[in-house]
Amino acid sequence: MVRITKSIVEKRLGNVPQEKQFWCRDGRILKSLSELETALRDMSDDVFHYHVNESNNDFSNWVRDVFDDEKLLNDLRKSMTKTKAAQSVADRIVWLKSRA
Repeated sequence: MVRITKSIVEKRLGNVPQEKQFWCRDGRILKSLSELETALRDMSDDVFHYHVNESNNDFSNWVRDVFDDEKLLNDLRKSMTKTKAAQSVADRIVWLKSRA
């Protein structure tokens, strides 16, 4: 098991630089995991399925590429509904905050 440092926790809970922000199909621009959780809870099914389908999962890719969070990346890959994906992000945020 990899030890998570306070600096890694802060990076994962903070805002990402502009060039690493996530652009949703509905026009939202996401800067953090917290914003991702909110967006997942609010977005339409059409927008969710644009980003998550059998051949692609843009949210898990963003988490992999920007936050380097393998646990959340795997949880999002398994989440085929926006409710499950939002809960995965929420659970991870709670866990990260407990390590801060």
